[in-house]
Amino acid sequence: DLRKQARQLENELDLKLVSFSKLCTSYSSSRDGRRDRYSSDTTPLLNGSSQDRMFETMAVEIEQLLGKLTGINDKMAEYTNSAGVPSLNAALMHTLQRHRDILQDYTHEFHKTKANFLAIRERENLLGSVRKDIESYKSGSGVNNRRTELFLKEHEHLRNTSNLIRSFSFSSIAMATKENMTSQRGMLKSIQSKMNTLANRFPAVNSLIQRINLRKRRDSLILGGVIGICTILLLLYAFH
Repeated sequence: DLRKQARQLENELDLKLVSFSKLCTSYSSSRDGRRDRYSSDTTPLLNGSSQDRMFETMAVEIEQLLGKLTGINDKMAEYTNSAGVPSLNAALMHTLQRHRDILQDYTHEFHKTKANFLAIRERENLLGSVRKDIESYKSGSGVNNRRTELFLKEHEHLRNTSNLIRSFSFSSIAMATKENMTSQRGMLKSIQSKMNTLANRFPAVNSLIQRINLRKRRDSLILGGVIGICTILLLLYAFH
């Protein structure tokens, strides 16, 4: 009897989940088609349609069926553990495990489909709120629009002034750099002329240094000769 009830609930859940999945798919397709067909700012993306109510109703029904099937599985587990039933009946344990797996698969599929539906609806609500904000901004009073235009113009003037000041600054920097490079070029030319002058005078200086060296060498020879003669005379006087 418990197995019959479980199979009946599983069949009902299977049909409900198929319908539930189709509802979510049609909901997503209708929202995408609505965005493609209506691109104007005055068309809302999300209306209070019957699909939302159908979703809530079917979700409650599926949750109730899942709860009933969970209770049937618990009763089958109690029966397998009750007295008078062989504890090692492989057929009963296999049947119980199979119904548990089916319940787990149905639960997972339900939560996945529900989460996808809620994500789509939340996205549509967010897009709808953004669209409303855009509409409210566009339909704002003339004073606010005029004030916004004035602010934009003022911002444009400030940016142009900043660009002009920046260009003047760059021009002054370029002129100063040019003047500095011109002065450096003049200094290099003067240094080059001085080097050329020294190079032209260098032969005369070299000849003068050579004369000085010759005279120092001659003085050294004379001094060495005098010292040698004096030494010889001292030796001769000492031996005599």
